[in-house]
Amino acid sequence: MFSIVLQNSIANTLWMFALIFIVFYFFMIRPQIRKQKKEKYFQKNLKKGNYIVTNTGIHGKIIELTDYFCLLEINVGKIKIEKNTISKELTQLRYAEKIYIHKNKEIEYKKNINK
Repeated sequence: MFSIVLQNSIANTLWMFALIFIVFYFFMIRPQIRKQKKEKYFQKNLKKGNYIVTNTGIHGKIIELTDYFCLLEINVGKIKIEKNTISKELTQLRYAEKIYIHKNKEIEYKKNINK
């Protein structure tokens, strides 16, 4: 009799662990995998001339691309950064953004039409 009760408690414990794993997978692991895929796709499709923002908040224009690095033109000069530090394009931001055109010293306002 005692072994039947013990087996039921072990089975219940295993089911609880399986349920916790399933919840973690669908609410934490799977969305992170999707986010990583989107980031890789974004980094592969970068083009020369795009205005971007890095993870550290540096705004600039891509003037040269290689497989792993890119050369950014910023207000004070040029910097070389790794591609994986680029977080988003300025044209993909949700709200109106100021984009500085360095050569003409003008400010251009772009608004996102997709609200």
